[in-house]
Amino acid sequence: MQTFISDELISTPDGREANRILRSCVHCGFCTAACPTYRLLGDELDSPRGRIYLIKGMLEGGVTTDKTRLHLDRCLTCRACETFCPSGVEYGHLLDIGRKHLEQKINRDWFSKLQRYVLRQILPYRNRFLYLLKLGQCFRPVLPEKIKMVIPKREKNKLVTVRQHDRKMVLFTGCVQSALTPHTNVSATRILGKLGIETLTVPAETCCGAIDFHMTEIDSAKKHMKRNIDAWWPLVEAGIEAIVSTASGCGVMLKEYAYILHDDPEYIQKAEKIHSLIRDISEIILQEDISLLKKQIGDNTKKLVFQNPCTLQHGQKLPTSTEKILQQLGFDLIPVSEKHLCCGSAGVYSIFQKKISKQLQQQKIENLLAGKSDVIITANIGCQMHLQKVSKVPVKHWIVVVDEAMQ
Repeated sequence: MQTFISDELISTPDGREANRILRSCVHCGFCTAACPTYRLLGDELDSPRGRIYLIKGMLEGGVTTDKTRLHLDRCLTCRACETFCPSGVEYGHLLDIGRKHLEQKINRDWFSKLQRYVLRQILPYRNRFLYLLKLGQCFRPVLPEKIKMVIPKREKNKLVTVRQHDRKMVLFTGCVQSALTPHTNVSATRILGKLGIETLTVPAETCCGAIDFHMTEIDSAKKHMKRNIDAWWPLVEAGIEAIVSTASGCGVMLKEYAYILHDDPEYIQKAEKIHSLIRDISEIILQEDISLLKKQIGDNTKKLVFQNPCTLQHGQKLPTSTEKILQQLGFDLIPVSEKHLCCGSAGVYSIFQKKISKQLQQQKIENLLAGKSDVIITANIGCQMHLQKVSKVPVKHWIVVVDEAMQ
């Protein structure tokens, strides 16, 4: 693709990066078939190719309007287009640059700014979110049905004994997942322990940065990233084997630290080291001898259907890692139609784009329930909570289902 980005912008890191990505696009249109919003709305500007043209025009000095923002806001950032792109266009990175540039050119209305500010002051902060969650759970029985659906029932805390092993890994705690489903990391700790891996938690950890980053609050996102790097660094120097995430949405953000901090001379080397250590839990287990787990599970398996999060299959490029583990453990996995399509959660997308999100949610749940499974499993907290609102069967993290089968 030929580009004419202004001299002023091309001299900046964002301008050069956008120019590089734009020039890799051959506007073939393969991405449109994989795009959930294009399939739903049928508007070329709500496809990756259309959004690329919008970003290109904006960076070349073209007229930018609220309509431009509308089409960029409608993007789920599912990155399915990257999976299907024959040219390897890094659409996700280009979209981040486009959104950042757009925010600098056009102000949002006061209500949108307030809404985004409030979310940014709550979701990334574990204690604040947990306090409000518990408050909501206390009043849940008397709340209207629509609000009650949004607030999950309180889970009983499960205790786990962390045994000492020579192999040590940090288990990323995150923010929202640790409050909503604390037993997910309990199950992960127990299973990794059976594989001879000791999991360490770091109290000074904070949000991975994804919430701020995808609302184009880049400086705030970088502060979260740097705080995490500083918190992990003593353990990195002590020789930990990996930093493990059980939430694929966090995992894909953690794997972007080196890319996002590439121009920070103080943190780039540390960020690159962190990047080399970040693993989704499926990557860890897939490399281990899981015969012991299979022996303990025996015939105690259920009929499962796996909702493969976009952040796992498209973002982290791990389309089959979880299924391979489950199949090796003897679980019966039901095939899913259109498994590459997003469920509509997409972080805070379900808050800002409710209509589109609900349509995608309904499509996904129909495909998942078609095989009449006992339980829906996933690998991301956002997908889990989003689907549970409309699911007739339990929606759980796959590592919890494996742990339950071993009890």
